[in-house]
Amino acid sequence: MFMGGDRGDDGQGRQTGECGHRAVPHPEHIRIEAWATCREHCLAEAVLAMVECFADVSGVRPTAMDRVRLAEASDDDLLASLLDEIIFRLEEYGQVPVDVEADEADGGLDVRLAVTGLADVEITGAVPTAVVWNEMRIGPDPYGWSCAVTVAA
Repeated sequence: MFMGGDRGDDGQGRQTGECGHRAVPHPEHIRIEAWATCREHCLAEAVLAMVECFADVSGVRPTAMDRVRLAEASDDDLLASLLDEIIFRLEEYGQVPVDVEADEADGGLDVRLAVTGLADVEITGAVPTAVVWNEMRIGPDPYGWSCAVTVAA
């Protein structure tokens, strides 16, 4: 089981076994990168990276635990589906993930979200509205797994 968090530096000098995430400059939207030892942890880091682009959740305690099950799909589809699910929960329920756990489940993904209300966090940027498929990538790398995705805000 994995609980995500920003433990990376600026992505330079990454070591095997490290995980983390960051936002990188992009001319129109929000570009996030995440890395971890395995696909599931990398996906959890991507969620946390997206949240940190618009909200400060440090010190915020979750008010509920939710579960999301994503069916077997390509890695790109899992990344897009998971981030789309987070955006949906923001728009429909006003829920913001404070922490994320992700495990493989029959080729798909079993995700547990520790969430709180949007009103309970400090908004620091534009709330994401969609995942941009252009230049999305996720896959193994020399240190584990990494991904990069652009999110429209």
